[in-house]
Amino acid sequence: MALTESNMLPLGTAAPSFALPDTVSGNTVSLGDVKGDKATVVMFLCNHCPYVIHVNEEIVRLVNDYKAAGVSFVGISSNDVVNYPQDSPDKMKVHAETVGYNFPYLYDESQEVAKAYDAACTPDFYVFDGETQLAYRGRLDSSRPNSGQPLTGADLREALDTVLAGKTVSERQYPSAGCNIKWKK
Repeated sequence: MALTESNMLPLGTAAPSFALPDTVSGNTVSLGDVKGDKATVVMFLCNHCPYVIHVNEEIVRLVNDYKAAGVSFVGISSNDVVNYPQDSPDKMKVHAETVGYNFPYLYDESQEVAKAYDAACTPDFYVFDGETQLAYRGRLDSSRPNSGQPLTGADLREALDTVLAGKTVSERQYPSAGCNIKWKK
């Protein structure tokens, strides 16, 4: 596993559209289906990455804390499942149910959605405002596996609170870091 940081898509970018299979419900889910009234959080995740495993509990807590405020969430896995079968759609469904994901967990088989978002790692977080313009991209917080720093979701929570208050998120944003997306060869 190579530690990889976010590519930091330019702020103000319109959310790239998608229509992908939800591994939990079996339905095709589009950006329009998951767009929140106030904000939409797009998360690039996978099952096996220790950086994602480290933050799963806080992701679930954060979703529970912000859903009622008009924020929607969607997880997307874009990993090559031929070389990383632990990230296959059937295992994504089991993982989502085991971890308690209460948001669609989509499979990006073509990897085109990850490319459109310029996603580089898992986890990678994008916050779009109510007009689906990028307001934040980067890390959940400064905690990493074995770092000794508590898992709080502070960076993502601050960005969401700012968007919900109708204000502009500071341009000082830190990239996420984790496993690289497993691109097809």
